[in-house]
Amino acid sequence: MNETANSSGAIALGREVLLHEAQAVKDLADTLDHEHFGRAVQMLLDCKGRVVVSGVGKSGHIGRKLAATLASTGTPAFFVHAAEAAHGDLGMITEDDVVIGISYSGSTSELLTIVPIIKREGAGLISITGNPESPLAKNAGVNLNVHVPFEACPLNLAPTSSTTATLAMGDALAVACMHAKGFTKEDFARSHPGGALGRRLLTHVKDVMRTGRDVPVVHAGTSVLDATREITKKHIGMTAVVDACNKVIGIFTEGDLRRLIEREGDIRDLKIEDVMTKTPATIGPDEMAVAAAKLIDARMINQLLVVDAAGSLVGALHIHDLMTAKVI
Repeated sequence: MNETANSSGAIALGREVLLHEAQAVKDLADTLDHEHFGRAVQMLLDCKGRVVVSGVGKSGHIGRKLAATLASTGTPAFFVHAAEAAHGDLGMITEDDVVIGISYSGSTSELLTIVPIIKREGAGLISITGNPESPLAKNAGVNLNVHVPFEACPLNLAPTSSTTATLAMGDALAVACMHAKGFTKEDFARSHPGGALGRRLLTHVKDVMRTGRDVPVVHAGTSVLDATREITKKHIGMTAVVDACNKVIGIFTEGDLRRLIEREGDIRDLKIEDVMTKTPATIGPDEMAVAAAKLIDARMINQLLVVDAAGSLVGALHIHDLMTAKVI
């Protein structure tokens, strides 16, 4: 690492920036205008269309994040760059929408250019600025003040504390709306099917279990040697044991086989029903895959048999199947 970058001065400055921005957010919480914030939340809750977030520069970057957070927490939203809005993208905005305009100065020309059109269209307007007396704030239905005394930048120039405060205010809006709408973990998972939470809450056993010829199975009366061949062929470390009606009556695993050989030595004349585990762990195909993971963990096993309501074998599940599906 560069000696300058590794100096105590650089580390001290980094810590100072973090503390400065943390203090800016704390001050924002302490001075939050309850009336304005409440009105802004209500405008978003009453919105019959979409929430349109707009800004330029650093405010535009914060706006993109706010739109994404709103959309993923139950408030349909998208971002429109203020400059692009003035060149055709305003056609996306309707009277049923609410626009959130972000500008720390409140005087960004690109935003001010489209404000009259937004108001003429009949859409609601919420501004997030650092100056409640600015033109944007004055023209908005409600303004959220994110003023900070100084930026964390030593030159007091680069947007740092102000963008952090704006980001936090946007998160506060999104979370308040999410709470008011009764947004649940399941709702979140549906909008994040590719994420870890989505996989845990949306994946069922039937989505990841092995079926058909991939399921190792033998019938009562089968020799232990033949059961061992079935285990070897299906590569899941066990075999289910079923009766003539396909009802599960037991399970026999590689661990059971090792212990049996140690105990008996010669296993050639043994029948599977005499040595199988007669109370295997089972789960239904419509159960959540995360429930299967919990059962595997609780029973300290590697495999589960999947049975229907009548107890008939319909599939099998190995811990590796859950890992492959990223459920665990």
